[in-house]
Amino acid sequence: MKNSKYVEDLKAKSVNELSEDLVAAKKELFNLRFQNATNQLDNTARIKDVRRNIARIQTVMTEKSKA
Repeated sequence: MKNSKYVEDLKAKSVNELSEDLVAAKKELFNLRFQNATNQLDNTARIKDVRRNIARIQTVMTEKSKA
């Protein structure tokens, strides 16, 4: 599945790279929410995907900090 590949890629990154990815994902989520509020967003399922990616990034960061 593409999700397991994404998680493997996340686990291979350093904490600094993960924090950069987290910031980028949060910016994307903000932009998607803004587009949704102004009725410019066509694919609303993308919001759900980005939220899950943020959770995945945070989970991997927590795993790395505990290890």
